Amino acid sequence: MSEERMASSERARQVDQFSIVSTPLDDVTVLTLAGEIDLDTSVHVRQALQTVGAPGARVVVDLRRVTFIDSSGINVFIAGHRALTEAGGRLRLAGPAESVARTLEIVGIDTLVDIFPTLGEALDS
Repeated sequence: MSEERMASSERARQVDQFSIVSTPLDDVTVLTLAGEIDLDTSVHVRQALQTVGAPGARVVVDLRRVTFIDSSGINVFIAGHRALTEAGGRLRLAGPAESVARTLEIVGIDTLVDIFPTLGEALDS
């Protein structure tokens, strides 16, 4: 799938320097996050995952523009993964920066949720 297709049907939500863009692509919804995922912003990530979390939903979270993630953000991804899996869907994470990828690996979320180096690879999986 092409990343250029993401330009259509976008909805954005901004909280200070944090933003979420939800883009439906065929049978996948891409959530593009930008900024820091922390206690203040993780509630918005949780809401976005719940909004797209219909039965059988396939969700890819684009982390290329995320500069920081703390335990509240990690917990949101774990809960989102469980909810989507139980509903017959799936969650994929894509393109985390080196510091974010290291945090995800340290806490072991990479053993629970599939993490791909690029958005294209996550969309093709």
